[in-house]
Amino acid sequence: MAATAPRAGGSAPEAAASPEPPLQYSLLLQYLVGDKRQPRLLEPGSLGGIPSPAKSEEQKMIERAMESCAFKAALACVGGFVLGGAFGVFTAGIDTNVGFDPKDPYRTPTAREVLKDMGQRGMSYAKNFAIVGAMFSCTECLVESYRGKSDWKNSVISGCITGGAIGFRAGLKAGVIGCGGFAAFSAAIDYYLRWCPRLCGVDAMPDSLFWAVKESVC
Repeated sequence: MAATAPRAGGSAPEAAASPEPPLQYSLLLQYLVGDKRQPRLLEPGSLGGIPSPAKSEEQKMIERAMESCAFKAALACVGGFVLGGAFGVFTAGIDTNVGFDPKDPYRTPTAREVLKDMGQRGMSYAKNFAIVGAMFSCTECLVESYRGKSDWKNSVISGCITGGAIGFRAGLKAGVIGCGGFAAFSAAIDYYLRWCPRLCGVDAMPDSLFWAVKESVC
């Protein structure tokens, strides 16, 4: 039986297929590595991590605000105020001269007078700690932003500036001593929090926890 010839009105599939246009590599490169490349966000889930939605503009704005020097200074000021107040009340509680009147040392002070003196001392310590904490945190943030590095030198420089600014009110000698004392104390705290875990055989402290502890201590 002879093969039937194709009808005149139709065409074979091979004949119907039109030739593909040539691939333009220049256009393809523009979409891959050129100006027309679209930004792509890598999700943690695709890299084996926990999947999470992309950050919105509000979240990014909040993160930038929390990383600013003003926020760090305000946080250190509040933390220093609370820590200083607690320290002042504690020192007043162990002081045997709280509430005593120097004009009448034999009179026993009342509970109200003792609490008043404890509150005054706590407020005084709280203000001093808040000022020192805000100055140190803001100075360290500015130094770190200027240098573009996060190392022990930032603590030493900011400690020297803070101690010198506080000590210069009592004279040049006091300013130099304050600069050296604060710089040495900052270097010791930085060394203890950053390097002592490694010397003791423990993994280094994460940066977020390191800076949180350092802000509360300094």
